[in-house]
Amino acid sequence: MGFTQQQEALVNSSWESFKQNPSYSVLFYTIILEKAPAAKGMFSFLKDSAGVVDSPKLQAHAEQVFGMVRDSAIQLQATGEVVLKNGSLGAIHIQKGVVDPHFVVVKEALLKTIKEASGDKWSEELSIAWEVAYDGLATAIKKAMS
Repeated sequence: MGFTQQQEALVNSSWESFKQNPSYSVLFYTIILEKAPAAKGMFSFLKDSAGVVDSPKLQAHAEQVFGMVRDSAIQLQATGEVVLKNGSLGAIHIQKGVVDPHFVVVKEALLKTIKEASGDKWSEELSIAWEVAYDGLATAIKKAMS
């Protein structure tokens, strides 16, 4: 079964909830660094800070990550596949030293952050929609890395 309109709608609505509160970006990176402290150096806006400090660059990067997952949901619903809009994403991830376990950590952080942003709207269906959309994006990035 393909990605449904309902799944796309779930991702879109929770994406809007995420964007409304900048603290979710800090939460996202906090979860990543709790799981993978060594990943701190991969993010230029974090590597020289004592911890996760809110900044315009952090906000922009988090919105970009979550936005790409949202775009993946739209693409999956429309065409059944994810095509990267930014052709350099593979090279950037290679340059930063991203490996498969990093994708798992980011997925977990993304889901925990969306759960927090969604509040009482969180459901298994919402989780699955984000998981499928993220997996589509991760697959496209990994393909671009090979």
